[in-house]
Amino acid sequence: MKKTYSLDVAGRTVTVETGQLAQLANGSALVRYGDTVVLSTVTASKQPREGIDFFPLSVDYEEKLYSVGKIPGGFIKREGKPTEKAILTSRVIDRQMRPRFPKDLRNDVVIVNTVLSVEQDNSPEFAAILGTAVALCISDIPFNGPIAGVILGLVDGKVVINPTTEQRAKSDMYVTLSADREKIVMIEAGANEVPDEVMFEAIKVGHEEIKRIIDFIDEIVKDIGKPKFEYESNEVPEDIWNAVYEMAKDEMKEAIQNADKEIREAQVDAVCQKVQEALAETFPEQSLKIGEALYKLQKKIVRSMILDEHKRVDGRSLMEIRPLSAEVGLLPRTHGSALFQRCQTQVLTNVTLGPLSDVQMLDGVDLEEQKRYIHHYNFPSFSVGEARSSRGPGRREIGHGALAERALEPVIPSEEEFPYAIRLVSEVLMSNGSTSQGSVCASTLALMDAGVPIKAPVAGISSGLVVDEENPDRFVTFMDIQGIEDFFGDMDFKVAGTKKGITAIQVDIKVEGLSYEIIRQAFEITKKGRFQILDECMLPVISEPRKSLSPYAPKIYQTKIDVDKIREVIGPGGKVINKIIAETGVKIDISEDGSVYVATTDEANGTKAIKIIEGIAGEVEPGTVYTGKVTRIMNFGAFVEFLPGKEGLVHISKLDTKRVNKVEDVVNVGDEIEVKVLDIDKQGRINLSRKDALVDQEKDH
Repeated sequence: MKKTYSLDVAGRTVTVETGQLAQLANGSALVRYGDTVVLSTVTASKQPREGIDFFPLSVDYEEKLYSVGKIPGGFIKREGKPTEKAILTSRVIDRQMRPRFPKDLRNDVVIVNTVLSVEQDNSPEFAAILGTAVALCISDIPFNGPIAGVILGLVDGKVVINPTTEQRAKSDMYVTLSADREKIVMIEAGANEVPDEVMFEAIKVGHEEIKRIIDFIDEIVKDIGKPKFEYESNEVPEDIWNAVYEMAKDEMKEAIQNADKEIREAQVDAVCQKVQEALAETFPEQSLKIGEALYKLQKKIVRSMILDEHKRVDGRSLMEIRPLSAEVGLLPRTHGSALFQRCQTQVLTNVTLGPLSDVQMLDGVDLEEQKRYIHHYNFPSFSVGEARSSRGPGRREIGHGALAERALEPVIPSEEEFPYAIRLVSEVLMSNGSTSQGSVCASTLALMDAGVPIKAPVAGISSGLVVDEENPDRFVTFMDIQGIEDFFGDMDFKVAGTKKGITAIQVDIKVEGLSYEIIRQAFEITKKGRFQILDECMLPVISEPRKSLSPYAPKIYQTKIDVDKIREVIGPGGKVINKIIAETGVKIDISEDGSVYVATTDEANGTKAIKIIEGIAGEVEPGTVYTGKVTRIMNFGAFVEFLPGKEGLVHISKLDTKRVNKVEDVVNVGDEIEVKVLDIDKQGRINLSRKDALVDQEKDH
């Protein structure tokens, strides 16, 4: 039976409909927010797959182009692989929902959000977060809810909930925030150097709105919520845990304490193998559970050392950043390159500059149709010492690349200041924690090495957390987490920014939520950390963008023409512009406002192309000298094309400073000659003179 529930959010009505669509799913909700419509469904398998030792959660956010009245591009004319925006939204939803499921649940759970209709003022991302929360809470799938989320903007210094298109254009930040009644569950942010304290207060404002939405979800659950199904717990049996703990606790603690990741993992593997062999007879066919117990033991030791001893496995203090180093200009033929290293985390970023025609074209449901600044991130298996062939970028790589892109976007110069398409590629060469923030640092250095006039250098660092499972009010935060602390800790709080403020945030948590005090400490830690990285590592290597570009980078020459002349410069079927390109070897981009960009590595050709374009777009003035090509010869003179599509006559009497009996004695078809414009008659015919051009040359010499 169809039921409808409504709430006012940010001055607009959001409606949740249940009971009509997707009735075979464990839970479903259709969310309408203005004309934006998203169907959220959640399903779970009846039983866990055999031998599975983790919670298999899958989250999809499917953009349907019919939602904005578009037919997909490409040959097959249907949606293909998810867009980058869809993948990022899936990751955002995953990160806030995953910690709320029982830790010992092993049933497959699949969340699908289908975007059916989009009104640009009303975010489908917000609708999907709400729909997912409702669908999970009313379903029979075990889930500790409700949680809810909103989008935050900052317009003229004021926090805006779920900003409209117009407000987003003026906003200094775009933050996706999720929470339960007491704590923050997820933060994903891009910001225009917003101060830490302003961001912190905005989170508090957003939390108050979220509490209203949670009350709304509670009403729906009270009305139609199903009892949660029972599942078989996959906790490690107590007898196996006790045996592993007593046998290995001391040896494991000793093995796990080493600053070198490779040595530490070898020592831990040796202890694990020893325990497996020793307990094989006592617990036959329980290798999987023994393995889980060993994992649990490592986790307990790492967490106890941090929480009780304030000691880390590599011997660092809680607020100590691992050894830093950086280098620029490593690769001779790239347009800019830099290597950033934080102990065993190592990232190489390369910059490529191109003409504006190299922008990335997008085919999605939002208003963005192209990207001029692109950041890609690669995470090869050798970076973690694994022998695994590459299968192209996965969701993690796309997410980390987007985070680094978002962190640097506020400092990228505008198209008017720097008329280039910019592509950065971060190659992770070693990985032991927070490679995404390493790529932010490497990318800042590479951009300055390339001579890109960024507005300020950006650095990134992460903060970790361990919460006492017996007493959640007791916790420890610390700086610069490494891989093992990410695996066994409770939070990876990544913040990138300049000395002025924050440019990007991404928060992953394994606990059910973060208190304001934890967030305050994380902001304090990451601010101190990024300042230290800038001052001690990055700026001593290169303090500002280079004054000139690489000799291998294209140089962009600019001019502006009357919009009414664009057609003349392009010519019928592109004939004129293609001729200029063929003659000069340049790339030419013309904007609708008449801005012309010529890209080439050859200064002479760039200048020549600009001169030709300006000649075509401008008025032919008597007295101007051009270099032209002889196209036809008549008895009375030669016709010369001095600009693409513009031709004039050099009368035989104007071919040379001395008397000419025959035109062919001086010029032939195809010859390039200097000509001076004499006049333009009433019929628009242009009279040229080689003789006058020669006389001018003699005077100059």
